[in-house]
Amino acid sequence: MMLHFVQPSKVKTKKIVFEDAYAACDSATLEHLKELSSKRKAIEDSINESSFITEAIAKEMSGGLESRHEQDIHKIEQYLPLLENLFPYADATNTNNQMAQCTAALKIRWSSALSTSSFFNFTGPKFFQIDNLRFELGMTLFLCGGILRERALEVLSTDLVRSATIFRQAAGIYHHLAQDVLPPLQHELPLEKPPEALAAVSTIMSLICLAEAQAVTIRKAEEKGTSSSLLAKLHHGVTLFLEEAIGIFRTVVTQSKDISSRLLEFMYFCKCLHELKAQQYLAESLKACGQIGAAIGVLCSVLINVKKKIPGEEPWKSIYQKQIQDASEVLRKFVHENDFVWHEKIPSGDELPLPEGNKIVTFIPYSPKRWERQLSFKMKV
Repeated sequence: MMLHFVQPSKVKTKKIVFEDAYAACDSATLEHLKELSSKRKAIEDSINESSFITEAIAKEMSGGLESRHEQDIHKIEQYLPLLENLFPYADATNTNNQMAQCTAALKIRWSSALSTSSFFNFTGPKFFQIDNLRFELGMTLFLCGGILRERALEVLSTDLVRSATIFRQAAGIYHHLAQDVLPPLQHELPLEKPPEALAAVSTIMSLICLAEAQAVTIRKAEEKGTSSSLLAKLHHGVTLFLEEAIGIFRTVVTQSKDISSRLLEFMYFCKCLHELKAQQYLAESLKACGQIGAAIGVLCSVLINVKKKIPGEEPWKSIYQKQIQDASEVLRKFVHENDFVWHEKIPSGDELPLPEGNKIVTFIPYSPKRWERQLSFKMKV
């Protein structure tokens, strides 16, 4: 019953040649810069869909990885330690004006996958240029988190534990972005900026990944025959993650008017789906305890809420309507049984039991890796 929203990984970028921007003092530094450019080009070719290598060659270059998503993650993992090693030298823009000028010469440009223009621009993606290496690091990590989410969905049908773990890894990357990478960049952002550059957007994505990880964990619990009362709490736990993310989104729109409402719709409909499942399981638990009237009241209330707004596009619409049909069928059976057997009063409003939620998943902390190489650059006297 999971809705899919893979848009966060659909960014594009422009070519960067590090050795053309930074003047190396020695051969080791020059080699590092050229390797940076080479590793980044591999990422550029993949996300810009400008690579023409065969699947067999791509598999060999990635060390035998067959999944396109795994190959792309491997490319990013090859690039990031090199970029992290350059970071202490090039990020000192406040104290070293010459390095800042060199960084500006890179013309770091990325498109957004979460801006309104990304959904309605039919002439090609709009690129945002921010002359700060922290922007490059942030966008690369944001891309990595997005690809990890796609990989988690890819293995969902075959390995629930692995899928949940990958979602938690993605949550850890977004958390690292929100807490460590992007905050120092916030005061340097221009008025026209991609939503991905905002620390709050990474917080939203981290919460979404945690919600998705818990949703996958619930599937595993359902396979094991976990009680309806616990499954209700777990589903409501997913809604708690998403409610927090939606709250942050409403503050983000005051900072970035360009952020797409599609992200909000995704979170809203996911929350409604898990709210529906939580209340359905709660109803089944109440009926098992001899409270069929309360069970009917719970189902009636949640069905009224989730029917207020229906997704307009497939496959979200079909998934959403299927869950409504399933819950409606349970309600029909309960009402029929109550009418002919129990004749219990149907509570409503404040008389209904309040839902309880358990959040049981946490993010896997992301630890940046760095190739420890001493770099030396030419400076004008």
